[in-house]
Amino acid sequence: MPTRIFGDIPGIPEGSEFDNRIMLSQYGVHRPRQAGISGSQTEGADSIVLSGGYEDDEDLGDEIIYTGHGGRSIETGLQVADQQLARQNLALAINCQRGLPVRVIRGYHHRSPHSPIEGYRYDGLYRVDSYWRERGRSGFFVWRFRLVKLVTVNATNQVNEEQSAYGMTKRVETTVQRIVRNTELAILVKEIYDYQCQVCRTQVMTSAGLYAEAAHIQPLGRPHNGPDTLTNLLCLCPNHHVMFDFGGFGIADDLNLIGLDGQLFQRSNHKVSAQYLQYHREHFLLSN
Repeated sequence: MPTRIFGDIPGIPEGSEFDNRIMLSQYGVHRPRQAGISGSQTEGADSIVLSGGYEDDEDLGDEIIYTGHGGRSIETGLQVADQQLARQNLALAINCQRGLPVRVIRGYHHRSPHSPIEGYRYDGLYRVDSYWRERGRSGFFVWRFRLVKLVTVNATNQVNEEQSAYGMTKRVETTVQRIVRNTELAILVKEIYDYQCQVCRTQVMTSAGLYAEAAHIQPLGRPHNGPDTLTNLLCLCPNHHVMFDFGGFGIADDLNLIGLDGQLFQRSNHKVSAQYLQYHREHFLLSN
C-alpha cells in the first residue's frame, strides 16, 4: 500500500489540473476514486475533494466549512441519517488535533466560484482548524470541519528537516485570522477563581506564577458566533481546556459534569449561561 503523504505531492504544484478522478489517483494527489476523504481513522486524512456532494458545504476560498462523510442515500444522494465521528470523519478530527495538513482538490461539480469549470484542480494545503456537529439542512446531525488555507513560503525560505515516515517535512508560513478577544474578561475569570480549574480545582504553578486558561463555551467567530462575555467563559487548566474544546466532556444545566465525575465549580460572582452550555453539548459532545 502506498505511503500516506501529509503535504504536497512532489512534482505536483498548487494549481495543477486533472481531467478526472482516475488521474488524481494515479498521481497520488487523492487516491480514492469515489470517496471524498482520503484517510485513516488512526493516521489522519491526507486529502479531500470538494465535488458538490453535500448540501451543507460552504466554500469561501481560503476558508472552507466542509461537511463530513456518511448518512446519504445511495439512490437519491439526500441526507437520511446522522453522521458519526468515525472512519474518514475521525481522520479529519485527527488532523485537527495533530496539526496535519490536508490537500484540497476542487471539482467541477462543486457549486462555488472557486471551483474549476471542468475537471479537478489541486488548490493547496489547508489546516483543520476545528470540528463540531450540528443539524444540517435535512434535519440530521452532520460533522463540520473548518479548513483554513496554509500559505507556503518560497523555497529559499524553507528550512530543511529530516524526512518523516509520511514524506518530506516542510516548514510553512500561515496567515490566520483570529477573533480579537477581550483580554480583560479573560484575566477577570482567572482572578475570580484564583487561577483554579473549575473542573479539577488544580492550580498550575510555573516559574512566572500561577497559570490557567480562559475557555469559551460557545466558540467565538463564524460559524459559532459565541459572545465574548463572562457568562460564556470558564477558567480551566490546559488539560481540561483541550478536553472541553474537543468534546471530551460536557456540562449539564445543573453544572454536573457529563463524561467526568463531579460538578463544575462556580463562584457566586460568576454565572455561566445555560444557553452556551446547551450549545456546547449539541455541537461537541458525542454522548449528547
